[in-house]
Amino acid sequence: MARDLESTQRFYAGVLGWDFRPTHLGGGIMVAFRDGAPVAGIGALAGSPGAPVLWTPYFAVEDADVTAARIVERGATMAVGPVAFGTGRIALAADPAGAVFGFWQGEVVPDWSVGRGSAPAWLELRTRDAFAAAIFYGEVLEWAGSRPGCCAVSYEHAHVVLRHGHDTVARISGGALEAAPDPEVRPRWHVHFRVPDLEVVIEAATKLGGRTASPVQTSSVSRWVVLADPDGALFTVVTPQD
Repeated sequence: MARDLESTQRFYAGVLGWDFRPTHLGGGIMVAFRDGAPVAGIGALAGSPGAPVLWTPYFAVEDADVTAARIVERGATMAVGPVAFGTGRIALAADPAGAVFGFWQGEVVPDWSVGRGSAPAWLELRTRDAFAAAIFYGEVLEWAGSRPGCCAVSYEHAHVVLRHGHDTVARISGGALEAAPDPEVRPRWHVHFRVPDLEVVIEAATKLGGRTASPVQTSSVSRWVVLADPDGALFTVVTPQD
């Protein structure tokens, strides 16, 4: 959600090469495309002008009322909705640790996905207790269920990893699973986008009013950096290591 749709579109078009189109989803949402595939949605921020601008993941659900009831039953918070929005129903919630997420009941844009092609590389939940978060989201969103389309959950290198088929969809990070929750961690969802050249993207973001919010970091397989757009929304760009 952005304060100024036009300037936000200019920023992400210049930094990540997106083009934007209105869709049948309604509600003033503009969907970003890269290489012909849907990547993300941007809408106008309503309410207080001081409200923070941030990237928020929305999970598709079959029944928004059932999902909302599960959230409340497990000690989490419903912030907005479910309410009618465009061609479906939408809601915002906060998990028991305070991380904000949304969910959507209704039709989705064809080929919208995470973990493949030009789509977001993955979603990451940074939280205090990865194991507790995995149980919460697993029960609320029916991860690791038996119905068609469900995701598989595994524990890998102190992370909870969610996969749909061969695609990594989300990771939950909270330190070692056997360690006590870290009280210094501010729980939140974070989005990662793949880019071909990290330095080119950093330069473009800086020229268009954004900034780097972390040093460039390197592993054996990739390099990444956290960027902030002109409104302060954080996102990570990642490129494979040569």
